[in-house]
Amino acid sequence: MSAPFPGEWYERRTYHHSRYADLGMLVEAKRARGLTVSVCLPTRNEATTVGTVIGGIRRELVQTFPVVDEIVVMDSLSTDGTVEAARAAGAVVYQDRDVLPEVEPIGGKGDALWKSLFVLSGDLIVFIDADIRNFDPHFVYGLLGPLLVEEGVGYVKALYERPIAERHGIAATGGGRVTELVARPLLNLFFPELVAIIQPLSGEYAGTREVFESVPFFTGYGVEIGLLLDVVDRIGLDGIAQVDMDVRIHRNQEVPELSRMAFSVLQAAFLRLRSLGRMDLYGDMERVFHQFVAGPAGYEPRASLIEVRERPPAISVPEYRRRMRQELSGP
Repeated sequence: MSAPFPGEWYERRTYHHSRYADLGMLVEAKRARGLTVSVCLPTRNEATTVGTVIGGIRRELVQTFPVVDEIVVMDSLSTDGTVEAARAAGAVVYQDRDVLPEVEPIGGKGDALWKSLFVLSGDLIVFIDADIRNFDPHFVYGLLGPLLVEEGVGYVKALYERPIAERHGIAATGGGRVTELVARPLLNLFFPELVAIIQPLSGEYAGTREVFESVPFFTGYGVEIGLLLDVVDRIGLDGIAQVDMDVRIHRNQEVPELSRMAFSVLQAAFLRLRSLGRMDLYGDMERVFHQFVAGPAGYEPRASLIEVRERPPAISVPEYRRRMRQELSGP
């Protein structure tokens, strides 16, 4: 028998960003609950857009309405001026390799997000990709809204329509190819209770510190699917909401890069299925991904080492617990 569509959750926990457009109300809700908010942008060579994103957050959500208390960029060795642009726009910038230097460096998006928990100060944390070309502050306050005013919400995912660049312009739909071809089939096969989450791989999401510190983070591009599965396991589907941001325009990746991203998503999903007792894996999964490029002499093989690993819950790391104690005790 097929699992029932989670329609009741979908109707009750799906919102539109306009529901939270009263920024004064969000400020009051934040103050009433005694909360602080951090926004974190993981970056690697995003100089063309990062300043616009940070500037939009600062003008509307820091200076005009004090919804956000800090903006932090976690950079991964950018070489195109990303760091300079981020600092000029008003963000605090860290290199992910410099945070927790005593642990083995892994790199990649998931590792940067995990390490950000060790430097961010907010009670609520918003993760935003830095390549949004049509950025508007609603990408941030839309995610914060459910955490501040909806009862029982601890984790919020963004959803949106994703245009895609074509030869003669931009098509209104067609982006999110890894979501439609990999993540959604995976969820339908193994996690049917999550099929109403429209953008399971969206790079814009927010949650309480308590939620983020209590779950592991997969490295690389496996981080989004891993967080979704682990957060649901931790707080239940009813603790999750999704917010419609209308349209998100960003730099579309070429198919070979999308294929490598899909390889990471599959690794993370299979690792979690195994740890949940839902799948038996005999031996280790292969981490070398083989692709082919057409050349003058025919197809040439290209091999990439793509190893998704798992960082433990931050709360289990002694350095994190020491830092939290220091912040609670004050200077």
